[in-house]
Amino acid sequence: QVQLVESGGGLVQPGGSLRLSCAASGYYYYIGWFRQAPGKEREGVSSINMRAGSTWYAESVKGRFTISRDNAKNTVYLQMNSLKPEDTAVYYCATAGAGIVAWEPDGMDYWGKGTLVTVSS
Repeated sequence: QVQLVESGGGLVQPGGSLRLSCAASGYYYYIGWFRQAPGKEREGVSSINMRAGSTWYAESVKGRFTISRDNAKNTVYLQMNSLKPEDTAVYYCATAGAGIVAWEPDGMDYWGKGTLVTVSS
């Protein structure tokens, strides 16, 4: 049974940092993150190719977020720095196969339950 377990969310002040983790129960071609703020659609944040290590970032997080992987643990991390109030959302881990065209919700195979990130003073 597929399991994606996220952790690392919480409350942080603007300018602060958090690291999210996503532990997967098996190997997946792509693993990455989406987020959904109240009243907004779910949007792609970042993804990583678990074999090649190539990465993708949404424009809104480039230069602030870094995605990385530990293949031995089937775990993906999202280091989030210089956090802003607009980063507040539930962050979801997701997986996709080799055939995806873009990191969009409709193309994902499996989802985690999400972890809440709140950026507020």
